[in-house]
Amino acid sequence: MKKIAIVHDWLTNMGGAEQCVINFKEIFKEAPIYTLLFNPKKIDPRFLKYDIHTSFLQKLPGHNSHQKFFPLMPLAWESFDFSEYDTVLSSTSCCAKGIITRTACTHICYCYTPIRYVWEKYTEYYENKGCIVRFLIRIVLHYIRLWDYIAAQRVDYYIAVSTTVQSRIKKFYGKDSEVIFPPVRCSLFNISETDGDYYLVLSRLVKYKRFDLAVQACTALKKKLIVIGVGPEEARLKKMAGPTVTFLQHQPDDIVKKYMSECKALLFPGEEDFGIVPVEAQACGRPVIAYAKGGALDSIIDGKTGILFETQSSESLQNAIQKFETMCFDKTDIRQHALNFDEKTFQEKIESYINKVSLK
Repeated sequence: MKKIAIVHDWLTNMGGAEQCVINFKEIFKEAPIYTLLFNPKKIDPRFLKYDIHTSFLQKLPGHNSHQKFFPLMPLAWESFDFSEYDTVLSSTSCCAKGIITRTACTHICYCYTPIRYVWEKYTEYYENKGCIVRFLIRIVLHYIRLWDYIAAQRVDYYIAVSTTVQSRIKKFYGKDSEVIFPPVRCSLFNISETDGDYYLVLSRLVKYKRFDLAVQACTALKKKLIVIGVGPEEARLKKMAGPTVTFLQHQPDDIVKKYMSECKALLFPGEEDFGIVPVEAQACGRPVIAYAKGGALDSIIDGKTGILFETQSSESLQNAIQKFETMCFDKTDIRQHALNFDEKTFQEKIESYINKVSLK
C-alpha cells in the first residue's frame, strides 16, 4: 500500500482551496496534512480531526497571518521531511510545490495558479507603493521568482484548476498539466420556482472582482442589483451606486442561497482562476453573465447557461444584460451542467489520475 501525504500552503481561513483539501481527505483518509500555519479558530471543524503537521513558522509571533511570512516560506517548505512517503499531493497557489522529496516519491501538484504576485499580477502588487518600497519589493520578488521556477521543476505531475491556469503553468514553468476543475458542493443548492426581479453579485468586495462594472451597468440601465459581501471596495461602490442598487453586506448561508436561487442572473465581471460562485449559481438553475476570460470560459456555456461578454467595461456588461433579457434559459439544463463540477465528480477524477500516474 503506497503511503501518501497531502500538502497545503496554509490553513488560516476557509476558501475554495481549503474545500479541495477536505475533498482530498475524503479520498485519502489516512493521509496526514502538512501546512505552514494552522489556525483552528478560522477553519472548518473537520480539520480538527485531521493529522496536521505545521512548520517552524507556527511557533513565531503572529502566526495567524500568513502574509508576513512570505519571504520565509521557501525555507519553511524545504525544512519538511517527506522521506517516508511514496506519493505527495500538494495543493497550492503559492510555495507548497517547493517541498523536497526523494527520487522514488511521486510529487503531484494541484495548482490553483502560479504565484500571482511574482508572475501574472507582478506589477499590480507594488504599483501603489512608494519608490523605496517598490525597489525593495522588486528585489524580494526577483529572488522569489527564481526560487519558484526552480521549485516548480521538482513537481512530477501538474493538475490545473482551469484551462487558463494550465496555460500559465506552461508559460511560467514550462510544464504540461491535466485540467481537473475544483469541487463545488452542488448538493447544497436547489432550483427555486420563485423568480426574482434583481441581478446579484456575491463575494468579497475587492478591486479585482470588478463589481464596479456591475454597479455602473445596473445603475445606468435602472436594473435592480443586490450586492452581498463586505470588503475594502464597499464605500467606493456605494458612492457610484444609484437607487436600484442595494447593499446587504454579509449574510448567513441560508439567505445567500435564497437570493442566489431567485435572482434573474448572477453578474460576474471579474477574472478568476476558476470561480466557484458562478457554478453555485448554475447549481441553482440560474444563468451567469460573465466576463469572457479566466475560469468562466470553462464553467459557462455561452447562450445555454449564461452569457459571456468580451470587453471588461460597463458598456459591454450593459449590452450583455440587454441581450440576456431577450433570451430564455432552462433551469434544469443549467443545473445539469453544474453537476459536472460536483465534488463527487472531482473526487473520482483526482483518485483516478493519482492512481494512474503513481503506477508509472
